[in-house]
Amino acid sequence: MRRDWLTSSMRRFFLQFVISVLLLAAVIGCEQQNKVATIKLSGATMGTTWSVSLLPAAAGTDPIALQALLQQRLDQINGLMSTYDPESEISRFNRQSDSDWFPISAETAQVIALSLQISQLTSGAFDISVGSLVDLWGFGAAARREQLPTDEQVNALLAQVGYKNLHLRLEPPAIRKQLPQLKIDLSAIAKGYAVDALKEILLQQGVSNFLLEIGGEMQLAGRRSDGKPWRIAIEKPLEGSREVEMVVPLTETAVATSGNYRNFYLENGQRYAHTIDPLSGRPARHRLASVTVLDPNCARADALATALMVMGEEQGRIFCEKNRLAVYLLIHEKEATVEYASPAFQDFVKQVTQ
Repeated sequence: MRRDWLTSSMRRFFLQFVISVLLLAAVIGCEQQNKVATIKLSGATMGTTWSVSLLPAAAGTDPIALQALLQQRLDQINGLMSTYDPESEISRFNRQSDSDWFPISAETAQVIALSLQISQLTSGAFDISVGSLVDLWGFGAAARREQLPTDEQVNALLAQVGYKNLHLRLEPPAIRKQLPQLKIDLSAIAKGYAVDALKEILLQQGVSNFLLEIGGEMQLAGRRSDGKPWRIAIEKPLEGSREVEMVVPLTETAVATSGNYRNFYLENGQRYAHTIDPLSGRPARHRLASVTVLDPNCARADALATALMVMGEEQGRIFCEKNRLAVYLLIHEKEATVEYASPAFQDFVKQVTQ
């Protein structure tokens, strides 16, 4: 059986953090009382689920045809960028051990180009070249190791990591690696890219009011059927339970969330979370529990959320304010959780509610 690319077992499927972080709490239920029926579509992709709540276009919407069109697009993206599909472009490139140019699709090149831009912006906190380290720590396509990696193993692979060792050519699209063991992993940006791709399809189909979600990464456009903004709920960073931290009214934005309190494992009393720090080669360790990013582009929001989880609370705050990012952080503080909403985040929410 082929495994999807963001999970290596059913355990990881159910532990997908982002599915539960951004709840569609206020969307379902209240809309059943409205005069305009909301269409809901859903399916499976990338080791998680996708869903769309939408108001039909003026000319009418065929739910069955639209569902098939969206699923086909997701299957196409997964076939290009999955590390769980051995025949995807990314998997074949990762198996290559020489430094020759490797032809890729224009679409994959677009995602890698954005990845390299975010890497430069974040000084390497976001880095798609961490594929070998993700596998080493048991969070990738490879089976989880029975023992923790040694310092020697980590350092050996860390020497093969670095976005500056990955080169992109746009015409014709191709990539090449300077280091033979360098492997790329697009799992921290591809879901966001898929959200952007489905958004374009919905707009092309004349749908202008929708809430689109893939594994917790979202795009909100227009309004609900009652004329009010869409509402999402950000979950408290609690292990083993699900409680709402706050509900936020949003529209005309993408939303991406990253966190370290669901996808992790314990070894000898030590917690190892899935966010790998590209600079240390080890799971990131700090007090930051979750990051929610608002941005017009979901792929960018997805990558920035991961970068901020690597940075931690202090560096993350400085980075958000310097770059005027709309970000909401939840930080562990002894027995409590402290929230931080960047000025841009506060301004965005205020504009929506006015």
